[in-house]
Amino acid sequence: INIPLSPQLSPSKNAQNYYKKYNKAKTAEIEAAKQIENAQNDLEYLESTLVAVENAESEDDLNSIRTEMITEGYLVRKLTKKRLKQKAPAPMHFVSSDGFDIYVGKNNTQNDYLSLKFANSSDLWFHTKNIHGSHVIIKLGIDKDVPKTTITEAAELAAYYSKARSSSQVPVDFTLIKNVKKPKGAKPGMVIYDYYNTIYVTPNNLEKS
Repeated sequence: INIPLSPQLSPSKNAQNYYKKYNKAKTAEIEAAKQIENAQNDLEYLESTLVAVENAESEDDLNSIRTEMITEGYLVRKLTKKRLKQKAPAPMHFVSSDGFDIYVGKNNTQNDYLSLKFANSSDLWFHTKNIHGSHVIIKLGIDKDVPKTTITEAAELAAYYSKARSSSQVPVDFTLIKNVKKPKGAKPGMVIYDYYNTIYVTPNNLEKS
């Protein structure tokens, strides 16, 4: 291997210059990796927000998304006291054919609320597999034996309120809410989960209660 050296510098100085270049390149590589990760997180968040916008059904739904994006720093606007006091729309509520309560988040903030605060550790949680969409919760109450019909209907709702609404045979993961975690520093609506099952369904909506 031939390494070019500067004849104006001593061997020691040449070695020091190369070591400085190495450290600079190493630091730049680490920083570039961080920037790529941050950009990917931003892209994931914005794509999930786009799905929420597409599924919005009222001006209040859109205002909630706008407030969330201002809070997260994606829109540069001041939140007025009036807007801060506005009551956010409640998550969508459905009742399955078997009489179980099913809740669906309308946006990332509601998804966090449903999965991290509203649901109990033994409730069932649904989300489309590797596809942006709403968090869906089956409230179990005292009865922990969930019929297959209710599981299918909850999965169909998760598919319907997702980016895959127009598709068929959509994969939907479901697990106990205790298996759903939010990584430190993760953006609204972003969670990780394990110990799950996957069901394939065609998106379908239910009549809201």
